[in-house]
Amino acid sequence: MADPSVPPNADEIETAVDEALHGLELEPHETAAILGFANEELSHLQTPETSYYVLGSYRNPYVRRLRKVENELNKRLGAYAFVMGDLREIGLDRLPEFRIRFHLLASYADYVVGVYEQDAGGEVTELGKTSETPYFDKSYVLPRDYCWMTGDNFDGKADVVAAAMTVYDNDDLTDDEKGDEIESLAVEARETGIDVSKDDLFDAIEERDDGDTVSYSWVHINEFRLFELHDRCQPWVEESELRDSVDIVPTPSRHPDWEE
Repeated sequence: MADPSVPPNADEIETAVDEALHGLELEPHETAAILGFANEELSHLQTPETSYYVLGSYRNPYVRRLRKVENELNKRLGAYAFVMGDLREIGLDRLPEFRIRFHLLASYADYVVGVYEQDAGGEVTELGKTSETPYFDKSYVLPRDYCWMTGDNFDGKADVVAAAMTVYDNDDLTDDEKGDEIESLAVEARETGIDVSKDDLFDAIEERDDGDTVSYSWVHINEFRLFELHDRCQPWVEESELRDSVDIVPTPSRHPDWEE
């Protein structure tokens, strides 16, 4: 009889770990520890439920938004959403444990969903991994205030907020002039079908002026653009909009495209 502590798909798990570590030879106790982790944690991803691996920052205030996305996904019937931080560690001193856990969880989850608000922290590494094979086809990104850096027209609320922030930070304008410019931005946005008011823009500016500023490197923007071109990127501006942005992620009733 097989050892009950060894999962039935041990060969698949070992193959995934081998790819994550690029063929590094494991010591026997390391293999046993990894299989023990898989036996406990991966079993939740091998059920009829649709699983969502949610990525993002665990630091305040970002973790609150990360939990919001996790909770929204868990509200779906037949869904199981989770973050790596809630799962137990493997206990490997010699090996890059984060890399192993990430690859195992991403391999067995039906979908990977990333929430982004900054260009620092562990989520930087995660974004690079999800934008590549084999995870790209089942991954979705929800970047705050993201907008592509080319084009003459507003393409969403994030573009309008970014323009309003530029006006607000212009020291050559008086407060009245800033107000007039921002109001003009709101009018122009509504003419293109974007539902935003002058008050909405000032609320967004005030929120970011309290230290909640979003900043991305050109590398990040290019990664988001790739997802955007594949219709798997949904920018958001205010926390109240994050719930709706989750709608871009397929529901449990829909078969994962990456399995087709």
